[in-house]
Amino acid sequence: MNKILHHAKRVVVGKPLDPTDNRLFHKLSLIAFFAWVGLGADGLSSSCYGPEETYRVLLKHPSLALFVALAVALTVLIISASYSQIIELFPSGGGGYLVASKLLSPTFGMISGCALLVDYVLTITTSIAGGADAIFSFLPGHWSHLKVVFECGVIGMMILLNLRGVKESVLPLVPIFILFLLTHVFVFVYALVAHSGEFSRLGAETVTDMRQAGSELGFIGVLLMLLRAYSMGAGTYTGIEAVSNGLPILREPRVQTGKRTMRYMAFSLAVVASGLLVVYLIYHVQPQENKTLNAVLFETMTTHWNPALAHAFVVVTLLAESVLLVVAAQAGFLDGPRVLSNMALDRWMPTRFSMLSDRFVTQNGVLLMGFASALVILATGGSVDFLLVLYSINVFVTFSLSQLGMVRHWWTGRGSLDHWKKGLFINGLGLILTLTVLILLTSIKFTEGGWITLVVTGSLIAVSVAIHRHYLNTRKLLARLDDVVEVVTATEKEPPPAASVEANLKAKTAVILVNGFNGLGLHTLLNVNRLFAGVFKNFVFIHVGVLDAGNFKGVEEVAKLREHLAEEAGRYVNYMRRSGAHAESVCSVGIEVIDEVMKVSPGIRERFPQSVFFGGQLVFPEESFGARWLHNHVVFSLQRRYYHQGVPFLIMPIRV
Repeated sequence: MNKILHHAKRVVVGKPLDPTDNRLFHKLSLIAFFAWVGLGADGLSSSCYGPEETYRVLLKHPSLALFVALAVALTVLIISASYSQIIELFPSGGGGYLVASKLLSPTFGMISGCALLVDYVLTITTSIAGGADAIFSFLPGHWSHLKVVFECGVIGMMILLNLRGVKESVLPLVPIFILFLLTHVFVFVYALVAHSGEFSRLGAETVTDMRQAGSELGFIGVLLMLLRAYSMGAGTYTGIEAVSNGLPILREPRVQTGKRTMRYMAFSLAVVASGLLVVYLIYHVQPQENKTLNAVLFETMTTHWNPALAHAFVVVTLLAESVLLVVAAQAGFLDGPRVLSNMALDRWMPTRFSMLSDRFVTQNGVLLMGFASALVILATGGSVDFLLVLYSINVFVTFSLSQLGMVRHWWTGRGSLDHWKKGLFINGLGLILTLTVLILLTSIKFTEGGWITLVVTGSLIAVSVAIHRHYLNTRKLLARLDDVVEVVTATEKEPPPAASVEANLKAKTAVILVNGFNGLGLHTLLNVNRLFAGVFKNFVFIHVGVLDAGNFKGVEEVAKLREHLAEEAGRYVNYMRRSGAHAESVCSVGIEVIDEVMKVSPGIRERFPQSVFFGGQLVFPEESFGARWLHNHVVFSLQRRYYHQGVPFLIMPIRV
């Protein structure tokens, strides 16, 4: 059965990748174009629903959409320019979590990270629900009950794609991305050319509409309506953060690739989002039941075409929109697990979320984002209108914190940083803009359901604080074990033995699992010597280095990890040689401790037939289910593996 499951996994997810392959990082990284597809599509796809939400607010005075279209384009360019500076300052990845953590404080970073996690889940759900709406706009109405099932199926497909790896999840989506751009640019150009003689009429209508709106609502009323329309389309800007957060998966030189990706995304998003608002106005588009506003626009625009050609164009364009929205969901699957892994490395989230699969993706993060998105789809019935109420508040929390951090950076370094005035102006403008939108979004959407987003985010923050407190307490407990490290370190000043003791291959051999030269490993070794005094003549130390989201950044980082493993294991070897015993070490690098240990142990047992394996396990004063879940308990899994092979494996309990 295990072989069948193993084979099925290889077929669906793919073969394991080799971390020793020097070409691996080149294979996994994305050039600017592919990054534009995988990351920039989040923002571009929001033109499928962002402009519509804006235009619906202005239905009584549609000509005002021209002003909002201009504001949308300017907003995209300003936020993109400010994030380009973040890319320069954080070349290894400058998402909202890292920026707020480094430039403000770890606590602000945690708040930004929690906001982003919720936002990325909503990115996935809103994008897939919007894509389903586009498809079901031209399907028979009695099929609508299948929409939620379809959406959950798409999420399942996205999970499988992302478990295979980054590039493999992006490549199949490139043709659809290009098709979306071509069809929507065509719509914009066609509308302008076909109505080029009506621009004077459009200008006159705008002036008349402005006067009418002013007389009905007054200046303040018109301003509030424009602000509401502008804020309701705030989902348009949510993808901008994704590029700076996704720098680790970009091709070197990452800064140049990231800035180029940002330019591609900013220009395309500004043109498509603001262009659609103008085209809505040109064709006087009105909402229709069970159809997106874009579907109504395409049908209206092709009214006088050949019926077959018109139908084909509408279907192809809506399909391109729906699949691009799936591409946008990809940004949530790419960046959500990355934020989660960064928070796990800083102990705000369980450490298991920083672990990589054998395809070098953060598998646990992908699964969590996917299942959370499916739950939201089921809870909301896939209603885009309701999801948009929940959406976009959190990303502006992150935007505002990131801009605040950059403003602080420029201000504190004003005496030493080049071009600090320019940087302060751009990020200061970005801070004013994003903070204004955040206030508008929160006040407008709060009573409509936005409070749910704030409650969920607040709950996640509380959970993060509790997890962090647990890990801090654990670190304090472990510090008690490290007293023995100082004692042993003192013995390292003694001269090493002239020659190591020859191995007695037929003698009893203690094979001890260690994880760095620390209190846990030393107490395990000392307990073995105490309980089995004189029994073991040979000592072998297994030290496995785990490739996780923190150190899987390049060939040089992997090489440094190997050197560190050898150095740490060598200290155990030297300690036992000073005691007159034969000692040696075996080091390995991989993505899973258990697999690596099981890989090297047959060679050890073949050389030392009388081997007994040992592993240390911390015993805390109090243990709860939550506390157990926050730690991996690898030794118990290893003991079960060795048990089935008939190999003795003893666990040394280490009380803290």
